[in-house]
Amino acid sequence: MTRLQIIVTASVVLLFLVLYFGCDTKPENIAALEKTRALNAETTTIQNLLADAKKNLSPSESASVLGLEQELAEAQTDSTKVESWKKLSGRWYGLGHPSISGHYAQLVAEKENSERSWSIAGTTFTICIQRAEEEKVKTFCTDRAVQAFESAISINPENTTNRVNLALAYAENPPKNNPMQGIQLLLELNRENPDDVLVLTTLARLGLRTGQFEKAVGRLEKALTIEQNNVAANCLIAQAYEQLGRAAEAASYAQKCDELRNQ
Repeated sequence: MTRLQIIVTASVVLLFLVLYFGCDTKPENIAALEKTRALNAETTTIQNLLADAKKNLSPSESASVLGLEQELAEAQTDSTKVESWKKLSGRWYGLGHPSISGHYAQLVAEKENSERSWSIAGTTFTICIQRAEEEKVKTFCTDRAVQAFESAISINPENTTNRVNLALAYAENPPKNNPMQGIQLLLELNRENPDDVLVLTTLARLGLRTGQFEKAVGRLEKALTIEQNNVAANCLIAQAYEQLGRAAEAASYAQKCDELRNQ
């Protein structure tokens, strides 16, 4: 067993002991205990993802990760641990592993418990959902993304962005027992906030993906009456018009899209 494997194994054992003996097992804390058990199970999954990812690292990449892991192992305070988690999250994202990046971002969010940190974790896991090729990785990231955005929503229920992102996480990997859950959440948001441009453009984006070009145009036209220089709305409506064969409108909005992007 290598020195790194010993460190990782010892860290997992230590985490288990802290979680197990630190939990109050009284009946009123059954929910908390179940959460702890779930996190323990997910830690094993993370170790599998780490092991698989490390097999394909170059020597220099492996050395950079090992250095950051050693820095984390030597961290003495919560603030230094958080900084190490952030560095590891950034490094793994740069290496093309948003699932592992999201794991470290979640550790940061659990410690900071802020809307922003939970949103960052959720967004990272959503990128993982979009890129993952293996179903087990996609499922892992979906579960974590949902948990992260729900945590952000619980901190600030008034921020529509978190609710939109939660819906997108479901839309990227729909639950088998409710494949329309993401769309339903967005439609509910649209009923509650009919003039919310983010909701309108998100529904339109999904409409383009499913071939509902007329509906997408209708939502985007409404979004543009509210916010005429919205970049997403201008760019998306250019695509929608192109799909409908309306070349003149498509060209006009494509030009506006380029102008707004270059500002």
